[in-house]
Amino acid sequence: MWDVEKEDEIVFTVLVNHEEQYSLWPERRTIPEGWRSTGKVGSKAECLQYVTEVWTDMRPLSLRKKMESISQASTDA
Repeated sequence: MWDVEKEDEIVFTVLVNHEEQYSLWPERRTIPEGWRSTGKVGSKAECLQYVTEVWTDMRPLSLRKKMESISQASTDA
Protein backbone atom coordinates (compact mmCIF):
# COMPACT_ATOMS: atom_id res chain seq x y z
CA MET A 1 0.00 0.00 0.00
CA TRP A 2 1.23 3.48 -0.88
CA ASP A 3 1.71 5.81 2.09
CA VAL A 4 1.68 9.38 0.78
CA GLU A 5 2.87 10.73 4.13
CA LYS A 6 6.10 8.70 3.85
CA GLU A 7 6.70 9.67 0.21
CA ASP A 8 9.62 11.92 1.26
CA GLU A 9 11.44 8.86 2.54
CA ILE A 10 11.11 6.85 -0.68
CA VAL A 11 14.05 6.68 -3.07
CA PHE A 12 12.83 6.75 -6.64
CA THR A 13 14.38 5.79 -9.94
CA VAL A 14 13.40 7.28 -13.28
CA LEU A 15 12.26 4.76 -15.85
CA VAL A 16 11.78 5.10 -19.60
CA ASN A 17 9.94 2.83 -22.02
CA HIS A 18 10.41 2.07 -25.74
CA GLU A 19 8.22 5.06 -26.62
CA GLU A 20 10.55 7.34 -24.61
CA GLN A 21 7.89 8.02 -22.00
CA TYR A 22 9.14 8.55 -18.45
CA SER A 23 7.89 7.36 -15.07
CA LEU A 24 9.02 7.47 -11.45
CA TRP A 25 9.28 4.13 -9.68
CA PRO A 26 10.27 3.22 -6.12
CA GLU A 27 13.87 2.02 -6.40
CA ARG A 28 13.32 -1.01 -4.16
CA ARG A 29 10.58 -2.41 -6.41
CA THR A 30 11.18 -4.59 -9.46
CA ILE A 31 11.17 -2.61 -12.70
CA PRO A 32 8.08 -3.53 -14.73
CA GLU A 33 8.46 -5.29 -18.06
CA GLY A 34 8.85 -2.86 -20.94
CA TRP A 35 10.63 -0.25 -18.85
CA ARG A 36 14.31 0.37 -18.12
CA SER A 37 16.16 2.58 -15.68
CA THR A 38 17.65 5.84 -16.90
CA GLY A 39 20.16 5.71 -14.07
CA LYS A 40 18.65 8.70 -12.27
CA VAL A 41 17.90 7.88 -8.62
CA GLY A 42 16.85 10.26 -5.87
CA SER A 43 13.98 11.90 -4.05
CA LYS A 44 10.68 12.40 -5.83
CA ALA A 45 11.49 16.10 -6.32
CA GLU A 46 14.94 15.33 -7.78
CA CYS A 47 13.54 12.73 -10.15
CA LEU A 48 10.70 15.00 -11.26
CA GLN A 49 13.22 17.76 -11.96
CA TYR A 50 15.25 15.34 -14.09
CA VAL A 51 12.15 14.27 -16.04
CA THR A 52 11.23 17.92 -16.61
CA GLU A 53 14.68 18.54 -18.09
CA VAL A 54 14.87 15.48 -20.37
CA TRP A 55 11.26 14.86 -21.42
CA THR A 56 10.81 17.90 -23.62
CA ASP A 57 8.45 16.31 -26.16
CA MET A 58 5.67 14.27 -24.62
CA ARG A 59 4.59 12.69 -27.88
CA PRO A 60 5.39 8.97 -28.03
CA LEU A 61 8.46 8.12 -30.13
CA SER A 62 6.36 6.27 -32.74
CA LEU A 63 4.19 9.37 -33.27
CA ARG A 64 7.22 11.65 -33.56
CA LYS A 65 8.76 9.33 -36.16
CA LYS A 66 5.49 9.13 -38.13
CA MET A 67 5.09 12.91 -38.12
CA GLU A 68 8.73 13.32 -39.18
CA SER A 69 8.16 10.84 -42.02
CA ILE A 70 5.06 12.72 -43.20
CA SER A 71 6.92 16.04 -42.99
CA GLN A 72 9.87 14.65 -44.94
CA ALA A 73 7.57 13.19 -47.61
CA SER A 74 5.85 16.54 -48.12
CA THR A 75 9.24 18.30 -48.35
CA ASP A 76 10.45 15.79 -50.97
CA ALA A 77 7.33 16.22 -53.11
